Amino acid sequence: MECMMVTRSSRSEVGQTGERLAAQFLQRKGYEILGTNYRKKWGEIDIIAAKGKTVHFVEVKAVSRESTSGEGSREMDYRPEELVHKTKLQKVARTAATYMEERGDAREYQIDVVGVIMNEKAHTARCRLFEQVIDGEIS
Repeated sequence: MECMMVTRSSRSEVGQTGERLAAQFLQRKGYEILGTNYRKKWGEIDIIAAKGKTVHFVEVKAVSRESTSGEGSREMDYRPEELVHKTKLQKVARTAATYMEERGDAREYQIDVVGVIMNEKAHTARCRLFEQVIDGEIS
């Protein structure tokens, strides 16, 4: 799914832009954004969203790369979501549990990942959602 135009940027700007694009992508898919960049000393959650009766804690992994061919197929060979390791997801899950506990929220929740591939040359981005990548009960 196309996200929007992007420009050349530093690594931190790529991350911030990726998070913004991921939030817009989720909104277009019917999610309500509840918050972003929720931090605890042991972890951070990029996006907190809700859809239906479920709270979604979303880790965003964004990369910026120029397509190497006119076909555009090469950019999809790279999967930024695969760079989100189990240890990172466990920190997200622990942080998610804290968020839910602090708010007294009894809803179901899950950990999701959005991979964002930004093509600087074409000024486009692709977002892919991977739902429930781990059980929300991990602490």
